Amino acid sequence: MLPFPQKIAFLLFATATLTLGLWGFYRIYLRIRRGTADPEPRFNHLPRRFIYALITTLTQQRTFKKRPTIGLFHSFIFYGFVFYGLVNLVDAAEGFLPISSGQISFSFSPPALNQAFLYTLITVLTTYSFLADVLSFLVLLGVVALVIRRFALPSRADFRFNLRTLLHKDVQQEKITRDSLIVSAFILFHVGSRAIGAGARIAAEGPSYHEPFATLLSNLFTPANAEAFRIFGYWGALGSVLAFLAYFPYTKHIHIFMAPAKYFVEREPASGVLPPVALNLEADSEAEEANAKTIGAAKLEDLAWPRLLDAYACIQCNRCQDVCPATATGKSLSPAALEINKRMELNDLAAAQSPFSFTAAPFEKDAPSPHPLLKFALTPEAAWACTTCGACMEVCPTQNEQMLDIIDIRRNQVMIEGEFPSQLQSAFRGMERAQNPWGINHEQRLAWADGLNVKTTDENPNPDVLYWVGCAASYDPQAQKTARAFVELLTHAEVNFAVLGKKECCTGDSARRAGNEYLYRQLADKNVSTLNTVHPKLIVASCPHCMNSIGHEYKQIGGDYKVLHHTEYLETLVANKQLTPTPSQATITYHDPCYLGRHNSVYEAPRNLLNILSNNTPELPRNKENSFCCGAGGAQFWKEEEEGNERISDNRFREAQQTLAPSAGEKVLAVGCPFCKSMLGSTPSKADSEDIVIKDVAELLLEGVRRSKGLTAASQKSELSTPISQPAPEPAVATLTVTPSLGAEILPVELPQTAAPSAERKKWQPKSATANRPVENPNDPIPSVSQSPATQATSLSPVTETTQPTPTPERKKWQPKTTPTSPEQRTTPAPAATIEHLAAAPEPTPTPTSTPNPFPTPTPPERKKWQPKSAAPVPAPQTPSRSPEESAAPADPAPARKKWIPKKPS
Repeated sequence: MLPFPQKIAFLLFATATLTLGLWGFYRIYLRIRRGTADPEPRFNHLPRRFIYALITTLTQQRTFKKRPTIGLFHSFIFYGFVFYGLVNLVDAAEGFLPISSGQISFSFSPPALNQAFLYTLITVLTTYSFLADVLSFLVLLGVVALVIRRFALPSRADFRFNLRTLLHKDVQQEKITRDSLIVSAFILFHVGSRAIGAGARIAAEGPSYHEPFATLLSNLFTPANAEAFRIFGYWGALGSVLAFLAYFPYTKHIHIFMAPAKYFVEREPASGVLPPVALNLEADSEAEEANAKTIGAAKLEDLAWPRLLDAYACIQCNRCQDVCPATATGKSLSPAALEINKRMELNDLAAAQSPFSFTAAPFEKDAPSPHPLLKFALTPEAAWACTTCGACMEVCPTQNEQMLDIIDIRRNQVMIEGEFPSQLQSAFRGMERAQNPWGINHEQRLAWADGLNVKTTDENPNPDVLYWVGCAASYDPQAQKTARAFVELLTHAEVNFAVLGKKECCTGDSARRAGNEYLYRQLADKNVSTLNTVHPKLIVASCPHCMNSIGHEYKQIGGDYKVLHHTEYLETLVANKQLTPTPSQATITYHDPCYLGRHNSVYEAPRNLLNILSNNTPELPRNKENSFCCGAGGAQFWKEEEEGNERISDNRFREAQQTLAPSAGEKVLAVGCPFCKSMLGSTPSKADSEDIVIKDVAELLLEGVRRSKGLTAASQKSELSTPISQPAPEPAVATLTVTPSLGAEILPVELPQTAAPSAERKKWQPKSATANRPVENPNDPIPSVSQSPATQATSLSPVTETTQPTPTPERKKWQPKTTPTSPEQRTTPAPAATIEHLAAAPEPTPTPTSTPNPFPTPTPPERKKWQPKSAAPVPAPQTPSRSPEESAAPADPAPARKKWIPKKPS
C-alpha cells in the first residue's frame, strides 16, 4: 500500500491525464461528425450489430486474414491489452487498500458456511494471477516480434509505397515510424515494469507457483533490494499508462477502440453495392449547379462520417495495398496511403489548437478544410486507376471502405468538375444516345441471336426465365458466343425463356463506377420501368456486372427482382438432370470475376459445373475471395490503364500460365464474365500462350452436352464458330456512330455487310519511347481480304473484308494541367475496349478491292496527357469522307469542357 503523500500524487496525476485523454477522444468525435450524413442505415438492428462487433473483436478473426502468423502476435498484444485493463485497476487498488493479489493466506479457520466462498475466491484470484503472468509474457513476445518485423526487416514490401503514390507530408517525415517506436517503447516499459514488480514481490514474499514467469524473474532480486524494485515496478507500470492516456488519442493505436466501433456501424449491403446519391433528374442546369456541392467528395468533410471513422480505425497494416491490382502493377493508387493520408490530414487540422488549451480547432467547429482530397489523399491518376474490385474492403481487418472514397471522388470530378479521362467520353455518349457503351446502333441489340429460336417478351409475355443479355453479349463477338451457348443450353433443357430484345438497355454499371451517377440513373430508371412492366419471375444474367446492378442496386430506385448468374442457373439445370454433360480430358482452371465472387459471393456454382466437365481442375493461387482482378472493372474497360509497370490483365494471365503449365493436352482458362474473357483474351501475354483457350463456363457446358449427344469435336467447333448470318431485310450488322464533337449530333450510317473489326492488341510498353507511327489517311480505302476461320469466329456476320490491325500508339506520360488537349478525337464512338480488348485474329494478307469503301475504320486515338480544368478548346475532328449522296456539313468546334450535362430523358 502506498504512503499517504504518494496516494495524493497518484490521484492528481491520474485526474490530469484522464482529463486530457477524454478531451482528446471528444475532439476525435468532433472531427468524425464533420462528415456528411450517410445515406445507408448504420444504427438499425442494434442487438445484431452489438453481437457482431463483440464477436469479431474478441475472436480477432479479421486480423488473421492473409497473415495468420502476424495475426497471432497481434492477438497476444490485443488480449493482453484487454486483460491489462483489469490488471491496472487491481494494481491501483493495491496501492490504496491492504490487499495483495499475489499472496493469499488465512490465519483463522472460517466457518463451514463461508469456507466454500473463500476457496472460490482463492481460485479466482489464483486464475487472475496466472493469466496476468502469462499474458505479460505473451505481450512482450508479441511486441518484440512485431518490432523486429517492422524495423529489423526493411525489405518487407508491405511497409513501402510506390514511388508514384502521393504521401502526406507527415508520412514523408516518418511520423508513422516515430509513432510506432513511441507506442512500442511504452508497451515494453509498461508491461516490463509490471513484470519486474511482480518478480520483486515474489523475491520478498516467497515463490508463487501460479506465476511461473514472475517466479523465474524473481531470481534476479534479493530480499534486500526487492522492495525498491517493487516500488519501481508499481510506479513504472501505472505511471506510464497514466501518462500514455493523454497521448493515446493521437496515435495510430487508437484503432483498438475505433475498430470495434467500425464493426458496430458496418455496411449491410454487399461490397459491390454503391451508396445511393440524391439526384433531381428533372432539375435544369441552373438548379443543378446550385445543388452541385452535394454530389461526391471534394474535401474531407464531403465524405460520409463512417469514412472519416475509417481513418482512425485503420491499423496501417497495408493489407489493402498488398491485394490492390493497381498497386501490384505499379500504378500510383494505394488504398492504404489513402486512409493514412486522411488520418494525417485530420491530425494536422486538430493541431491548430493545443490539446492543453481545451479549445476545439476551427475544423472541429465546422470551418471548411483548407485542402481538397486530390491534393493530399491521392492523385487524380490514382483515383482513375481503381478497378472497384473490392479486394481492399474484403481484406481490411477493420472493414474500412476505401473503394467508396474513390467512387465519391470520381462523382465529384465527373459531375461537378467535368474532369475525367477523355476516353470515357465515348462510353458516356454511347450509353446516353445508343444505350450501350459501344455506341452501336440500338436497333442491332438482338442481332446476336440470329439463327436461334429466341423470343422476346412481346412474343412470350410469361416466361419462366428472363435472360438479361447485356451490352457485351449484344455487341462483343466474343461475348456473343457465351450468349448463344447459354440460349442453346436453355433450349436443350426445354426452359421457357425470353429476352427483352430492343427494350433492354445498358444497366449503367460502367457509368456509375466512373462517377457519372446522373447517366446511371437515366439508364437504371428506364430499365426498372421496363422490368416492372414485364414482371419477371426470375432474371438470369451472363454478366456479373449486370447481375449486381439489377439484383442489388436497382433496389435503391424501386426495382426488386430475383437475379441469378447464368452459372448458378445452369448448376440447377444439371442437378435436375435437364442437362447431362459428358466430361472431357481438358485441364480447366477458373478465374473468379470480382463482381461475381468477391462482391456477390458466388464461388461454388461455376466450380461445381467445371468439376463435372473435367477431372483436372487446378485452382489459381489467388482464388475465390482472394481472386485477382482482370483489370476491366470500375469502367477501366473503356479507357487505357494509368501508367505503371504492367497491365493488370497481364499479371493475372501469367498466373494462369503458371497454373496450367504442368498440364498436357487441352488447357482452358474458364471465366464467368464477358469483360474478364475479353481482357484476359487480349492481354499481351496471351500471344505467348496460344495453347491456352479462354472460354465461358456456358461454352464449356454446351460442349459437354454435345459430347453426351455424340457430336464430334469438329462439329462442336464448327457450330460454335459459325458466324451469325444476316436476315434478308437487314443485311447490316454493325453500325458506325460518328461522334464529331461534344455538341454535334450522331449520324448513324449503315455499312452493307460489314462487321465490327477486332484489331490486334499490341504489347504494352510503359514509359518506353516508340517510333512515331504514321496515321492512316481516313480517306484511304479499306483493303478487302478473305477471312481466315479464326477471324470469322469473332465476326458478327460472314464478311469478305477486314482491316489490318492498327499499331498501338505510344503511351504518353500522364501530366495534368500542363499541355492543351490535342485536337485529335475519335471518329467512331467505339472506345478503346472495342478496338483493343477484343480477341485478336491472325493478321491476314491484304488485297485491294475493286470498289473503295468510303467509310474506313479509324485509327485508335493516341492516349493524350489528361488535362483537368486547364484544357484548351477542342476543335471538332474531321468527319470521315462520304459519298456524294451522303455528304454532311462538318460540326462546329466544340467548346472547352466544363461540366458534362447529359440529355434529359424524354
